[in-house]
Amino acid sequence: MARKRENEKAKGFKSNSSNVIQLKRDGDKIYSMPGLYDLAFGYRNFEFEVNFLQNAHRRFSSDKSSDEINILELAAGPARHAMTSIAMKESIVKKAVALDCSEEMEKYNKDLVLNELNEEQARAFEYYIGDMRELTFLDKQFNSVWILLGSMAHLKTNDDVIRCFKGIEKVLTSGGTCIVELPHPQETFSMIECTKNDWEVPIEDEEGVETTLSIVWGDDNDEFDPITQIRDFTVSLSLKNDENSEVIQEIKEKVPMRLFTAQEIDALARCAGLEMKAMFGALDEEMH
Repeated sequence: MARKRENEKAKGFKSNSSNVIQLKRDGDKIYSMPGLYDLAFGYRNFEFEVNFLQNAHRRFSSDKSSDEINILELAAGPARHAMTSIAMKESIVKKAVALDCSEEMEKYNKDLVLNELNEEQARAFEYYIGDMRELTFLDKQFNSVWILLGSMAHLKTNDDVIRCFKGIEKVLTSGGTCIVELPHPQETFSMIECTKNDWEVPIEDEEGVETTLSIVWGDDNDEFDPITQIRDFTVSLSLKNDENSEVIQEIKEKVPMRLFTAQEIDALARCAGLEMKAMFGALDEEMH
């Protein structure tokens, strides 16, 4: 999606800006264990995906005034994409800001920055604790905003989504882009698992102890409300010792998340002054 030029902003309906928004999150147990969460999604090729994000911005942004950009990653968790955009070679990102409502994720990210970014890269990166529905505290202007790993599914009402999109529209530069990654819409209608919902991550610590992290993100028996399009995802992380199968750590909970159709995303974006430019089957230019 892209922000419209100043002289062509769409008129969307007015949301109730007087509502008080609290930093309340679903999946409290899962997101309070950032180390396990980070390991669970460590299989992602972050450099490949950031290349896609940068190329998509170049392709669909109408602002060609600069070769360098500032980016904002919302519901960032460990902020792997934002950090990668600063650290990788030949990146066009000169400043990256991450935002998440989890204090645990923010603290975990501080250690990542200390261990994985050099001083110059660290100065180009910031992390804020906040709600992606309320971006008024951000006075910065960003060329591109990213909502990845299906994080927008935590916005369960149209008002939530429009409030988020309107906030994005305000912090985007004219002609900037907003890139959203969500489960395939086919899952909304048929519950066919287009995305991988269970996987394992082999781990070996510094002392050579081998463990396996097993992840389940959605179960066949999860309840789905066709009216609200909210599915109560069964989410579990289980860390076991490979030698004796002892469970070292285990977390399991139900996380309500909304499934979106492509038409909904288009309509909700228009309400906030954004316009749909393209859709891809993954963070991959070859998948349409």
